[in-house]
Amino acid sequence: MPITPTEKIWMDGELVDWDDARIHVLTHSLHYGCGVFEGIRAYATDEGPAVFRLHDHVRRLFRSAHIFMIDVPFSAEEIVTATKQTVAVNGLDQCYIRPLVYLGYGEMGLNPLTAPVQVSIAVWPWGAYLGEEGMARGVRMKISSWQRHAPNAIPPAAKGTGMYINSSMAKIEAIKAGYDEAILLSPQGYVSECTGENLFVVRGGRIVTPPLSAGALEGITQDTVLTLARDLGYEVGTENILRSDLYVADEAFLTGTAAEVVPISSVDDRDVGDGRPGPITRRLQELYGEVVHAKVDRYKDWNEHVR
Repeated sequence: MPITPTEKIWMDGELVDWDDARIHVLTHSLHYGCGVFEGIRAYATDEGPAVFRLHDHVRRLFRSAHIFMIDVPFSAEEIVTATKQTVAVNGLDQCYIRPLVYLGYGEMGLNPLTAPVQVSIAVWPWGAYLGEEGMARGVRMKISSWQRHAPNAIPPAAKGTGMYINSSMAKIEAIKAGYDEAILLSPQGYVSECTGENLFVVRGGRIVTPPLSAGALEGITQDTVLTLARDLGYEVGTENILRSDLYVADEAFLTGTAAEVVPISSVDDRDVGDGRPGPITRRLQELYGEVVHAKVDRYKDWNEHVR
């Protein structure tokens, strides 16, 4: 999905013009993929733009950096403030937000500990990641031949830049084969996650998502949907899921900040349910849309207003 340029990007404590937000070709993270990032969204509300679960995203950013032994040169609160400032200065009612912590120019080699740590925050308008059609009718999924990386190879608990090569390979395979998205299995053969989303299965009215031990990232949208589902009275749980469980599910859907809540219409050319978004998926999708736009009082603490 093309990026729409905005006016300013926050870089290391300063707002710079979009076209001036540049790095050196010998930037360490460009060569070795050592960096961490977040995907966040701000939504239009009756009180102006509000960033959804901003503090939770920033906490995860710092956890990722801690796992990679990257010392972020700003506090969490400074990043929160900078994020709001960047949304405000660009005059956007709603947008996607990309904080990035990366290792800059000055050192070369596989030891990252001496490289300078830099931080940027960019925002831009972004529509439905998997398309409006996918949101409305569901997406076609494929089990990837590429498995999710093992936890003792690269830590899946961190949202690291270079590790998304794993997701990109799966995404390319799925798109080339005519599907919308891919599902990766863990080294043990269990469903892990999609290329950039968590996955849910509904069967017999019960909602299940894979555990962290299957290599899934601890998703903030995933946690949001689990909370909403519990509050609606559904039975929810985390447990290992086999690929065949996807084939016989009543409903299935994926969640992520970029994707939001998207129904799954089929997996490996097998319809999920009747191949159309199910009632539980629809109910959660609609409630999520209301919550992120600050229309439900119970969850308004999740909406962090920019102004």
